[in-house]
Amino acid sequence: MVPFLEILLALPFIAAAAVALLRTLPRGHLAWLAAAAPLLGLVLLAWLTPSVLQGWTVRGQHAWIPQIGLDFTLRMDGLAWMFAGLVLAIGALVVMYAHYYLSREDSAPRFYACLLLFMGSMLGVVLAGNLLLLLVFWELTSISSFLLIGYWSHRQDAREGARMALAITGGGGLALLGGVLLIGRIVGSYDLDTVLASGGLIRDSALYPWALGLVLAGVFTKSAQFPVHFWLPHAMAAPTPVSAYLHSATMVKAGVFLLARLHPALAGTDLFFYVVSGIGAATLLAGAWLAIFQHDLKGLLAYSTISHLGLITLLFGLSTPMAVVAGVFHILNHATFKASLFMAAGIIDHETGTRDIRRLGNLRRYMPWTSALAIIASLAMAGIPLLNGFLSKEMFFTEALEITGHHHMRLAVAGAALLYGVFGVAYSLRFVYETFFGDGPHGLGARLPHEPPRWMKIPVEVLVVLCVAVGVLPGITVAPVLEAGAGAILGDAMPHYSLAVWHGFNTPLAMSLAGIAGGVVLYFGLRRLLDLHAIVRRSWGRLLFRWNMEALYALAGRLTTRIANGSLQRSLVWLVLAALAAGLAPFLAGGGLPVHAPQPMPALGWVVWLVLVACTLYTVRLHRQRLLALIVMGGAGLMISLVFVFLSAPDLALTQLLVEMVSLALLLLGLHYLPPRSPHERSPRRRARDVAVALAAGLGTGLLAYAVMARPETATISGELLARSLPEAYGRNVVNVILVDFRGFDTFGEITVFGTAALIVHALLRRARMAPEKVVAGPPVKLPVPADLAQILFPLTLTVSVFLFLRGHNAPGGGFIAGLVLAVPLLIQYVIQGAASVESRFGFDYVRCIGIGLLAAGLSGVASMLFGLPFLTSGHAEPRLPLVGEVPLASAMGFDTGVYLVVFGGTMLILSMMGKVKPSRTRVARLGVVEPGQRSTRTAELDP
Repeated sequence: MVPFLEILLALPFIAAAAVALLRTLPRGHLAWLAAAAPLLGLVLLAWLTPSVLQGWTVRGQHAWIPQIGLDFTLRMDGLAWMFAGLVLAIGALVVMYAHYYLSREDSAPRFYACLLLFMGSMLGVVLAGNLLLLLVFWELTSISSFLLIGYWSHRQDAREGARMALAITGGGGLALLGGVLLIGRIVGSYDLDTVLASGGLIRDSALYPWALGLVLAGVFTKSAQFPVHFWLPHAMAAPTPVSAYLHSATMVKAGVFLLARLHPALAGTDLFFYVVSGIGAATLLAGAWLAIFQHDLKGLLAYSTISHLGLITLLFGLSTPMAVVAGVFHILNHATFKASLFMAAGIIDHETGTRDIRRLGNLRRYMPWTSALAIIASLAMAGIPLLNGFLSKEMFFTEALEITGHHHMRLAVAGAALLYGVFGVAYSLRFVYETFFGDGPHGLGARLPHEPPRWMKIPVEVLVVLCVAVGVLPGITVAPVLEAGAGAILGDAMPHYSLAVWHGFNTPLAMSLAGIAGGVVLYFGLRRLLDLHAIVRRSWGRLLFRWNMEALYALAGRLTTRIANGSLQRSLVWLVLAALAAGLAPFLAGGGLPVHAPQPMPALGWVVWLVLVACTLYTVRLHRQRLLALIVMGGAGLMISLVFVFLSAPDLALTQLLVEMVSLALLLLGLHYLPPRSPHERSPRRRARDVAVALAAGLGTGLLAYAVMARPETATISGELLARSLPEAYGRNVVNVILVDFRGFDTFGEITVFGTAALIVHALLRRARMAPEKVVAGPPVKLPVPADLAQILFPLTLTVSVFLFLRGHNAPGGGFIAGLVLAVPLLIQYVIQGAASVESRFGFDYVRCIGIGLLAAGLSGVASMLFGLPFLTSGHAEPRLPLVGEVPLASAMGFDTGVYLVVFGGTMLILSMMGKVKPSRTRVARLGVVEPGQRSTRTAELDP
């Protein structure tokens, strides 16, 4: 079976990677490449449409971590199909619009890559068939929206808005994690089908209030519900294409999607009714009222979005079948008119240079076509008849009047509905009247407003046509989509309803007319009584958020000053004490050392042990003479390698030996920037403290090592690993099999951390300068080693490295060891010939090497999932080659290739950057000479 859902989900991520890698393409080509993902996704969605409309649920399932109930399960029912269509269709229009909106100074590759990442994350949320998987994509939407909101990073408001959105939605994501874990504990599964079928079990559980509260915290923060609604208007610092996408089909719709998705499992209680309906009603009114007083076009639209999200939340809180249908219907309607309005506001900003209503006006004379489109979309937002917003507003009024069993709530909701109608018309009228009518524009200088490029208006036209088509012919245009989306939530409880434009004279129609008249009176009454242009409302939510952040930074600063005040000694003491506490905890809880007769040590073992102890003690004795202490410390590392040989662990011995070689070089480079001798410790109390901590740490480490090695064989998993290594992972080298198969996910995390650490070193040192030191005249010291020796070493070591890599699955070797082996000859060449000479001949890009390695490791793990196997599951083949015979191959070699590249690239990046720290500009400018002992010979070659 063709994995349609997997391909559909992968398309945006593949396109994002392609855009990032092909960033040098012309901007038009990049736009087409970015648009290819949603367009191809729509084709796949069309292919699946007949099955979905027939009521089937399309699934794709792959084992991931079944032990904790986490499978990579994709699931498309009517609701997921509807949202996927919104995400892809509006995403394609946004890409087209963004091509004309972005200026030449804006980075198109970065924008499209982040937008596609956002699109893929939202698709993951709506297609996830497992709650834990949904959480993964939920957090990806927060991260990708952070990147998009802060796209213009040179602007303070963009950076602040991005941080605010990430902090609030990220906090809600943590709450949602707790709620999902409680649901999984109640149901015994995280599978979405099982959860949705266990609504009675969940509602009857004593944990239901806690689970509901935590899930709603995630929903309310993501969909900007009162009182955490304030982050959404500040997200308007993003480019307008981002705002249009975020407000219509993604991000804020993720919250109401989850509310709809979990409705069968969580709804049906008074607690759900009062909390969800109450918060929705408060958000509905607060957002609508505040929208009236906004002077920024996008700010007005942002508060109107908050209001409409409150309306959708309120409808789902009412929980009647028709209220759910109305909520789904308004999701569709809001997506169309709000995306078109944001794009129209972006066109106005693009052509006039401002979004301030106070400087606009009379734009219908200069931009007649854009004005007509924006006016129609605004009327749809206000709920004027013959437009789509009117139909869902009529449904809302009907449901508000038909609440049963909650008399006071019915009156409150009916009143809120009428006020919503009044406020909605008022802010829509302000948007229309003060932008396209009246006097103006003002203060634009020599800039004359005009229509945008033809293709920039196409997305707005498409959406406005949909607003009119749905408003006039709802039974033809939207009925199948609404039936599929609402039917997936309600199932057999799906009600019979009519989408006719005219239902006769009734109370909901009277409320609509009263809302329209009241909105007109309210707006012109406020204009007459107040100077709307002079009213500036402060965002108390923003002020509270900033106060909290400043208090948090101050607290963190005080803690940092107390714990890490720049003293490396103090930081190490805290680190060692924390490790001691963690190691001591099991013993305090009742554990003890195993009583087991240790294996007798032969004479050679005692010799190695004595040398190791001597090196350790002599290192302490020589600690002030840094170079000598470093050399003796290397002897201790060599003895540890011999210990591994003695214990029949050749892989560990070889790894330890190579790590010692590379570490020694790294520390020697570090000594270039340190005084030759350590200062005296003048405090006897501190010396006593350090001795006590060192003895405790050494004793604790020794006891833990003894406890591990003295455990009975029956209490370890080594036997199981030995038994499974060859038949399941096709490798005789159990150490390598553990790294690339049994603990492959852990290893992937480790190489990611290692690569990240290398990039951090690169970022810190690429502009670093040494502090001014005493200057000694004379040229830099050169090492008297023939350069040809280093050049001969490289091909020989490369051969050894490849040999160790290829044999690693069945004999000592592997990607980690091979990567270190390859780094050694290059390190020697760096020291002898300098960075400029080596890099000019070899042209290694270590940063790209790390990236390619991580990508190779990740793709090799994902490949197994395409065949229905868990992440990083090994495959095996034995192709027969001419003259060679059978060649055993394991798919883990692809993962090991990634390890190889990351280890090599990260090691060389760190070592090369350590030798590139340049002398102080002040010192060079003042004296013109530099002390040769204060920098490497490679630095001398790089300096002009």
